[in-house]
Amino acid sequence: MSSTTNYAALDQWIADHFDEEVAYLRELVRVPTDTPPGNNAPHAERAAELLAGMGYTAEKHAVPASEVQAAGLQTITNLIVRRRFGDGGKTIALNAHGDVVPPGEGWTHDPYGGDVVDGQMFGRATAVSKSDFASFTFALRAVEAVAQAQGLKLKGGVELHFTYDEEFGGEVGPGWLLKNKLTQPDLMIAAGFSYQVVTAHNGCLQMEVTVQGEMAHAAIPDSGTDALQGAVHILNALHRLNADYMKVTSSVEGITHPYLNIGQISGGTNTNVVPGKVVFKLDRRMIPEENPAEVEAALRQTIADAAASFKPPRGGKQLQVDVRRMLLANAMKPLPGNQPLVDAIQKHGGEVFGEPIPAVGTPLYTDVRLYVERGIPGVIYGAGPRTVLESHAKRADERVQLADLQGATRVIARTLLDLLS
Repeated sequence: MSSTTNYAALDQWIADHFDEEVAYLRELVRVPTDTPPGNNAPHAERAAELLAGMGYTAEKHAVPASEVQAAGLQTITNLIVRRRFGDGGKTIALNAHGDVVPPGEGWTHDPYGGDVVDGQMFGRATAVSKSDFASFTFALRAVEAVAQAQGLKLKGGVELHFTYDEEFGGEVGPGWLLKNKLTQPDLMIAAGFSYQVVTAHNGCLQMEVTVQGEMAHAAIPDSGTDALQGAVHILNALHRLNADYMKVTSSVEGITHPYLNIGQISGGTNTNVVPGKVVFKLDRRMIPEENPAEVEAALRQTIADAAASFKPPRGGKQLQVDVRRMLLANAMKPLPGNQPLVDAIQKHGGEVFGEPIPAVGTPLYTDVRLYVERGIPGVIYGAGPRTVLESHAKRADERVQLADLQGATRVIARTLLDLLS
């Protein structure tokens, strides 16, 4: 039987079972996985229960509480489903993360309802990335069903990796599975969007900066050192770096230049007290060409120089600054072995969606890098629109087009069939 006939059979199986796929996604959306706080083991239990209803045994790998808490989370159980098709061949991992940022305000739909309106499902994680729990699961089911019906002799295997630490860096998600040698796939595909295959992404350095001055009564401010004024002085120096970063360009299509963001600041004790301590957190995105150690050293130097140049009141204490690294996520760089993945996804994506599927980089960072750092070629592809902005990921009314969910499921199923044949 021709490959074209097999692709058609996959497409038909997915269409016939699409209502079931949508229902599966809705059930996953209805179990919150807000991170923080990161109490995500209950979602893994529900996902494993749903998978069991489809005949899949999900291995439950509970991360020790001490490691989870050290990462700033509460509970994590990562899941692995393993399916073998025959001797030889490659093992392909399909990874999607269940953790997601809290919903925030401004929703017109229940963020945990999975409401379907005008061909879209609304809810937190519908686009990133519980949708790919669904696309990956049903792509695998389609391949197994068609292989059995057509008597296809496939080789290799597929693993579903459903993990719960992408938002905090992945070290107790896929990083923990890989470190503990619970999996060693040959290739991997991670959750993404339907209209592009991502082969590279930015790195990310996050740091917490504590600025210590000296508290004083607001009526006699010169008797202390204002930590907030000191922090503003440092922040201005950091923000000025963005003008220089815009001159540093990446050669990777889809990635522009480095940038720095100050995302959180806190401090002070009361309105009538000169602040004695201020803490802020920064996020520095690194293009693939940058050296993370050099980036961190340069940032630390900028902070130290700015603190040293701040002039406290006469007799006031000099600022004391402590810098703590919170996260270092290396950039994802393409490995030569990813070409079969890119070729298959571009071929089938073009046929299913009726337009060319570019291979690009993205300014985001993901936990895919943890596979790539260990020499496992990987790409990012899955259910969703053209951009994060369109999906409303990390914003109110996150949604996924059901047509994109079905299309991505077809593309993944066809790609798996190619790689296993």
